[in-house]
Amino acid sequence: MTNTPWESASSLYKKLVFIAVSVMGAGIILAIVGANIPSLPLVYIAIGIMVLGMLCHIAGLVVRSKDARAWRIANGLDKPRTKKRSTETGK
Repeated sequence: MTNTPWESASSLYKKLVFIAVSVMGAGIILAIVGANIPSLPLVYIAIGIMVLGMLCHIAGLVVRSKDARAWRIANGLDKPRTKKRSTETGK
């Protein structure tokens, strides 16, 4: 894995990020238009579109974390913890 997450990211993650950014941008533009013309339904639709963009962003974060976990397991960096800490002092 490289230092920048974008270079090592999967194509699904990149697609989700682009979708999230474009949907959020469309929602922001609609919210600005709805605020400048007195159209309350348009503002509510814009808020819904922005929520959809945030959900796409969260889905991208989930995909990215799964990819990182799979990479760590494949490279032997994620070893399971077998010892449990003792709650008693001195052990």
